[in-house]
Amino acid sequence: MDKFSPQKRSKIMAAIRSGGTRPEVVVRHYLWHQGFRYRVNHRRLPGHPDIVLRKYRACIFVNGCFWHGHDCGAFRLPKTHVAFWQNKITRNRQRDKEVQRQLAAMGWHCITVWECQLAKAVRAQTLSSLAFTLNRLYLADHTAHYAPLEEEGNVGMAAEPDPHR
Repeated sequence: MDKFSPQKRSKIMAAIRSGGTRPEVVVRHYLWHQGFRYRVNHRRLPGHPDIVLRKYRACIFVNGCFWHGHDCGAFRLPKTHVAFWQNKITRNRQRDKEVQRQLAAMGWHCITVWECQLAKAVRAQTLSSLAFTLNRLYLADHTAHYAPLEEEGNVGMAAEPDPHR
């Protein structure tokens, strides 16, 4: 049984935003001050990622533990309309997996930051790990990968005198 009237519940649910949430702003603020430049809610990519870093070919999803069904202490199913909420959260999880699969097929790296990972006790560790991961992705994608040279026998250096002279 819901403790609010249907009108009050509707007003509460309508006030929940999908973008510009506090956890998302925390991540964006950190990234900006670390020198990472990004786009917000890129409409041309599947799933409209919360943060897109083109230079790193990375999409960051900042997910709420409740709405995306994270397996942590912050997630609890409501006691009312249990079947509805189970179905909704299952669909959200399936959609998240499909979107990340599509982005990976397009060559994008997907990173998920959970709301519980931004609690004050672990926020610094989470954000520094995020920066490390982005830098590692950049280096992996932009480091020159040279094919090994085949040995051509005993080839002298250009600065060595020619022994046949």
